[in-house]
Amino acid sequence: MSIQKGWTGRYYEDFSEGDIYPHPLGRTVTKTDNIYMTLLTQNTNPIHFDDYYSEQTDFGQPLVDSTFTLALVTGQSVTDISQNAMANLGWDDIKLPNPVFEGDTIYSYSEVTGLRESKSRPHVGIVNVKTFGYNQRGEVVISFKRTMMVYKKEHAPKQGDALLQKVLDAQKGQ
Repeated sequence: MSIQKGWTGRYYEDFSEGDIYPHPLGRTVTKTDNIYMTLLTQNTNPIHFDDYYSEQTDFGQPLVDSTFTLALVTGQSVTDISQNAMANLGWDDIKLPNPVFEGDTIYSYSEVTGLRESKSRPHVGIVNVKTFGYNQRGEVVISFKRTMMVYKKEHAPKQGDALLQKVLDAQKGQ
């Protein structure tokens, strides 16, 4: 029996400008998600948590807190984009062209828009992407540009299976 490595993400050398990465997991947003995010961030706008108030707005229902949408779509992209990031340098040009409602399922993809060597840290490169989140109706609900420092393969922290091997060895001895 041998341990087979799972997907460990892309390193700087694995990116090419123009590549598009469809992120594999969609996520249905729940009322609980929306209320928790609103409480966690102390967002007091009742459009996110007061059904009666929300019914009186142009939307007729609660809107999902936009910072939740940003966090969700960023999280969906980690497996493909920033699993091996040393640092997130920022989000720019965040746009929310369509609302997200409780019950919507959000999917996403990212396009690599730029690459360059880091001038201050030779063990990483700078990766620029543009990420889009869209709902089950195919409507884009968020887009943003993101910049991060991503480790070069030779310099990334090692991800070992020492603990797993210890467990497997112990099970063999039983």
